[in-house]
Amino acid sequence: MSPIIYTHTDEAPLLATYSFLPIIRAYAAAAGVEVETRDISLAGRIIALFPERLREDQRLPNALAELGELAKTPDANIIKLPNVSASMPQLKAAIAELQSKGYDLPDYPDNPADESEAEIKARYDKVKGSAVNPVLREGNSDRRAPESVKNYARQHPHSMGAWNSDSKTNVATMDADDFRHNEKSVVVEADDELRIELAPSDGGEVVVLKASMPVLAGEVVDGTVMRAESLQRFLSEQITRAKEAGVLFSVHLKATMMKVSDPIIFGHVVRAFFPATFAQYGDALAAAGLSPNNGLGGILAGLDALPNGAAIKASFKQELADGPALAMVDSDRGITNLHVPSDVIVDASMPAMIRIGGHMWGPDGKEADTLAVIPDSSYAGVYQAVIDDCRAHGAYDPATMGSVPNVGLMAQAAEEYGSHDKTFEIGQAGTVRVVNRAGDVLLEHAVQPGDIWRACQTKDVPIRDWVKLAVTRARASGDPAIFWLDESRAHDRNLMAKVETYLSDPELVGDTTGLDITIASPIEATKVSVERIRQGKNTISVTGNVLRDYNTDLFPILEVGTSAKMLSVVPLINGGGLFETGAGGSAPKHVQQLVKENYLRWDSLGEFLALAESFAKYAEVTGNASAKVLSETLDRATGTFLNENKSPGRRLGTIDNRGSHFYLALFWAEELAGQTADPALAARFAPLAATLREQEATINAELLAVQGSAVDLGGYYRPDDALTSAVMRPSTTLNAAIEALAR
Repeated sequence: MSPIIYTHTDEAPLLATYSFLPIIRAYAAAAGVEVETRDISLAGRIIALFPERLREDQRLPNALAELGELAKTPDANIIKLPNVSASMPQLKAAIAELQSKGYDLPDYPDNPADESEAEIKARYDKVKGSAVNPVLREGNSDRRAPESVKNYARQHPHSMGAWNSDSKTNVATMDADDFRHNEKSVVVEADDELRIELAPSDGGEVVVLKASMPVLAGEVVDGTVMRAESLQRFLSEQITRAKEAGVLFSVHLKATMMKVSDPIIFGHVVRAFFPATFAQYGDALAAAGLSPNNGLGGILAGLDALPNGAAIKASFKQELADGPALAMVDSDRGITNLHVPSDVIVDASMPAMIRIGGHMWGPDGKEADTLAVIPDSSYAGVYQAVIDDCRAHGAYDPATMGSVPNVGLMAQAAEEYGSHDKTFEIGQAGTVRVVNRAGDVLLEHAVQPGDIWRACQTKDVPIRDWVKLAVTRARASGDPAIFWLDESRAHDRNLMAKVETYLSDPELVGDTTGLDITIASPIEATKVSVERIRQGKNTISVTGNVLRDYNTDLFPILEVGTSAKMLSVVPLINGGGLFETGAGGSAPKHVQQLVKENYLRWDSLGEFLALAESFAKYAEVTGNASAKVLSETLDRATGTFLNENKSPGRRLGTIDNRGSHFYLALFWAEELAGQTADPALAARFAPLAATLREQEATINAELLAVQGSAVDLGGYYRPDDALTSAVMRPSTTLNAAIEALAR
């Protein structure tokens, strides 16, 4: 059995690792369990791209590729913390930071001038967007709120904004010419190799967009296109609509996960909001490399270098004043919804808006009703259904509401996560075709310049495993399960046929008699689920990859206040385990607060939950009984942690992430010292439990004393180890106690 791999990632989860990992390693070592780390941070992945340019002491191995191979084996036991899914501004910022630290890395070439620059761009594109998850997720997702978390939410309900029946908040989405309406899908009958090509309308030479796309028998292959002309018209209409209705204008995309298509769509939104500015100055901005795809913030930051920068800035300011009020990311700093594509991510921003009564923050620093623009209609109706329900019945009550756990299809880069290398902004009119080895055209779309065409793949083995996992969860929980599939979508129709076949296969799923398993469109499934949660009932959502991403934020944020408190287990297809630890959507703000006032609000509950499952898996595979004791005692300690309300507070003078780690260590040590299943382990932890309890006041005083002043981490994407460790481990008393256990 390989050791437990604890991933080294980014932002607030990384900072928390500096505090929590020494505790994990000390406790694990006492039970004979080895814990190692692998660096899959954005900076680490960038460094691994260019070994030939770096000094030997700077080089890093390709840890992500290593873990990707490990995830395909029965030995895998990986704890995966949230990582940066880099937008272009984030990627460039990380490159610049590493360059400033002496790493001889090339700049990102937006428009490669030769083969060498094209090769550099191709390397960097491998770490852009959601590059980590598709590699590690060799299994499907089982994500739910543990009972201890739900009980805590019931006993200590989080705040929910009031909904008014006359709320003007709504979702705006396209009713034609988007990805959903143009989707085509086929099931490949045999192993093959496909090619994606563009046949120009003028009869010119066929352009190969992707030369090789291997597929397996039974695989579902899709192609679709968003029409640029229709998108532009739709966006202009929504800007007018928001202005006339007197509501905030906002756009909600996934410019990280959908790292090619959604930044392009984001750029269209920026252009649509400032039509006069781009009509007059668009060429000058393009010549200066200031792309709307990277957001308004990047453009404004670059204007001072332009001879007519002041005039362009004035034009932007005038159109901001003339248009509808923009939703804000940070009204105090003037950061709008259009500043950075990765600032407003749909799966985090929409639930947050719903939770506070259908409001976002306006330029005046006040909450207001909002028009939430989600151009592609594939899943926009889910959010509209929840908004309609809240408008009719008011906010949900965390003290009484049920739960919507999720079984998500994501293994082997299923569905849209696999679309990055198969998404293209079309340069000329023609027909995009997907052709097999024999030359047969499987899919085709007529396209115009600027259209966004994309394909995705879903292998049959993950679909079978997904159906099996859904039945397993329905059987174990006794809750009804709904496959969220829309028969009006070509892809979903093919999945529905497979689901119905596999549900009737007793060798795969066993006897399903008495289980409540149905199929419904996402909108209808949402309506059923929210009706049931108001009754305190649970409903398992069985979804594809993107809806998995959306639902595992939407419902947890409403149910328990944050998706970071969810248990996320990925039973890997070949027998190993991947244990994910919550969400990183608010991580940047937490880092900013730590740097400003030495206070980290990040909640590590997700790490606690994942670690307990990881120890249980380790015990199951190795027979290490002490590892099982670690799991069981950590689970009980986490319950105490919640009951004692030791999660990070919200203001200076209360415990933060570091204080929560201390209390988890204390409760865990006491559980270990008090258990009888492993007397040797109990004896090992008894002195630590006593020390931590006796020194509780001293440790708290040391942790609280550092709050209130600015700190230097030596970097954002690549913080300095010594500086960050000192910041995140300020209690000498706690450090000494943990180190004594490790000796």
